[in-house]
Amino acid sequence: MTKRPDVRQAGKGKGGGRQMIDRLIDAVKKKANPSVIGLDPTIEMMPEFLKKKYFGECGRTPEAAGRMFVEFNRSIIDAVKDIAPAVKPQIAMYERFGEAGIRAYNETCRYARGQGLIVIGDIKRGDISSTAAAYAAHIGNVDIQGAQSETWYEDAVTLNPYMGSDGIKPFLEICRSSDKGLFILVKTSNPSSSEMQDLVLADGRTVYEACGKLVSDWGAELIGKYGYSKVGAVVGATHRAQGAKLRKSLPHTFFLVPGYGAQGASADDIAGFFDENGLGAVVNSSRGITSSYKKSDDFREEQYAEAAQAAAVKMCEDLQRVL
Repeated sequence: MTKRPDVRQAGKGKGGGRQMIDRLIDAVKKKANPSVIGLDPTIEMMPEFLKKKYFGECGRTPEAAGRMFVEFNRSIIDAVKDIAPAVKPQIAMYERFGEAGIRAYNETCRYARGQGLIVIGDIKRGDISSTAAAYAAHIGNVDIQGAQSETWYEDAVTLNPYMGSDGIKPFLEICRSSDKGLFILVKTSNPSSSEMQDLVLADGRTVYEACGKLVSDWGAELIGKYGYSKVGAVVGATHRAQGAKLRKSLPHTFFLVPGYGAQGASADDIAGFFDENGLGAVVNSSRGITSSYKKSDDFREEQYAEAAQAAAVKMCEDLQRVL
């Protein structure tokens, strides 16, 4: 992958000269791989030997599940860290287990960051005022009477823009002064997204096109050296034509692309999501990687990490084919 040509805004982003999006693109270029590994554990996904180990020790409790998820995720991270530039844990898969699950989420994020991976927290928050400011602690510090503490370990998070700029501004303020980023829902991969996102407005645009323009405007001051803003968009791989259209209309907006693999989209479907230099997007695969041992006769369940590594390599090769 070659460097995207400089544009007038490139390198003028705020945040002390540090740009999360540049770190992500640097990692994509270094590994020649625009993939993200989703870490969305479920009990059903876990190998039987891990369930016997943790449930045998602690019983079938949230604490046991949380500890099991951490071991599983660490093994996956170790297996893919030299292949993929980033991971994306989905917080809901952890929150359902309460305190133990949140602890597992944080430990997973912290471990992945320690292994040199970009961590995209898939939290999809969307609220206003003091609530939005509280949620923004995911990418900022908590101020306790002047003392600053980091309580979460994501490099970027996903947001729902339904409430408009009031729900985004607290996160933008943090992005302006720190090395953090955002991916805002624009055209999501689920089939029913058309019920709202494809509605046509009075000016002839669809809701998702209008949302994309807002995302571009929100990130206009935060563009890094490759010409992309660290305020990015979530654009589903299952919407081939819409994704290609958004790529043309949002030249400085970086895409996080879910829907590849298990949800049905292929590399050919998302070729138009990238720019002429093979940059501009990262593609997520979750259970297609982490549960791959269940679908292969080449690996025993104890080799789930090796199976994930092989699946990650295969995904990388598939994406490289269209870039």
